[in-house]
Amino acid sequence: MPPLGRLWPLSLMVFLGIGMASERINCPSRCSCQYLKVNCTGQHFQEFPADIPLDTRQLILAVNNVSYLPAVELSFLADLVYLDCSKNLLGDDLDFTFIGMAKLVYLDLSFNNLTQVTFSTFSHLLSLVVLKISDNPNLVAIEKDAFANNTWLRHLDVSRTGLTFLDTSTVQHLPNLRFLGLSDNLWHCNCSFLDFITWTIESNIHFPDADNITCYTPEGLRALRMPAAEVQLHVSCLTQLYKRDYVFLCLVGFCIFLAGTITAWLAGICAVIYKAHASKGEEEEEEDTA
Repeated sequence: MPPLGRLWPLSLMVFLGIGMASERINCPSRCSCQYLKVNCTGQHFQEFPADIPLDTRQLILAVNNVSYLPAVELSFLADLVYLDCSKNLLGDDLDFTFIGMAKLVYLDLSFNNLTQVTFSTFSHLLSLVVLKISDNPNLVAIEKDAFANNTWLRHLDVSRTGLTFLDTSTVQHLPNLRFLGLSDNLWHCNCSFLDFITWTIESNIHFPDADNITCYTPEGLRALRMPAAEVQLHVSCLTQLYKRDYVFLCLVGFCIFLAGTITAWLAGICAVIYKAHASKGEEEEEEDTA
């Protein structure tokens, strides 16, 4: 029987061997696994891989053909803090997909086919700090309150998408935002977009690749950078009148004309009455004198 001192190292080796074997068994096929990290980059997955260890903290699914993220399977990964799904085929509706991932800090959905971002898309990611949704050419709409619950968001990238408009309140009220990517989008620089342009100029947020944050439409402002566009829009928007403005001015003019007409009519009546009264007084004085 081996001495007790030799049994301890032997037991430790057996334990570690079992642990490593268990880790290899739990690692998804074609993926590489390290401590709390699963890397499935470029493995031509068409579906979300099965058998991901439940204690995984970092999951990389970049450069695959995944078109759908199952909310149930993701909710089992409650300790996940880093998720990279860039360069896949994700699109359509991601609402409530990340409902069980309150600890997620980093999310990369760039180079996919996202079409919209609603309040329900990321509202459950209360710890989110970095969100990359750039290079989604079909992304045309981000709801006004899309990031209302993501108050820890520090890095947001929406560059190279199909966005033409972004409401100022969507990003203005994010207290920790420091980095905002907006370059190479199809910004429509009209009077409705003026508030957002002014905010980008006056805020203390860092805008990378600022030279490429330019207007796409209208034709007269195409390729114009935001500071120059703001100057032109201030001039045109402050002097521009809409249909409702013309209606208002017509009503004001009509009221002034009506008031003037009534005033002149009343003044005329008063003058006639006064003249008649004065003439009557003169006649009475002449009769009394006679």
